[in-house]
Amino acid sequence: MSEIAAIVTTLENRMNALLARLQQVELHNSQLTTALTDSKAREEQLNLKIQELAQALEAQKMANSLLGSDEYKRDTKLKINSLIREIDYCIAQLAD
Repeated sequence: MSEIAAIVTTLENRMNALLARLQQVELHNSQLTTALTDSKAREEQLNLKIQELAQALEAQKMANSLLGSDEYKRDTKLKINSLIREIDYCIAQLAD
């Protein structure tokens, strides 16, 4: 009977150790999940900031070309031509 009691005690000790390890893993998992959520939110904020800066850059390029800068003159001409085509299309639609 002493052997059975020793085996049961050993099993209880191992179970307690496993339960403690499980709690540690669950806590770590929870921390990692929180960190992942925070990282995703930060990534989204950074992506929005990148989009804002890209739009500001395009506006700056347009302003520079309108002020006489040769660097973005081609892009400006293409944009103006595109706008003229859109206006012509709208006028044609109104004429019908």
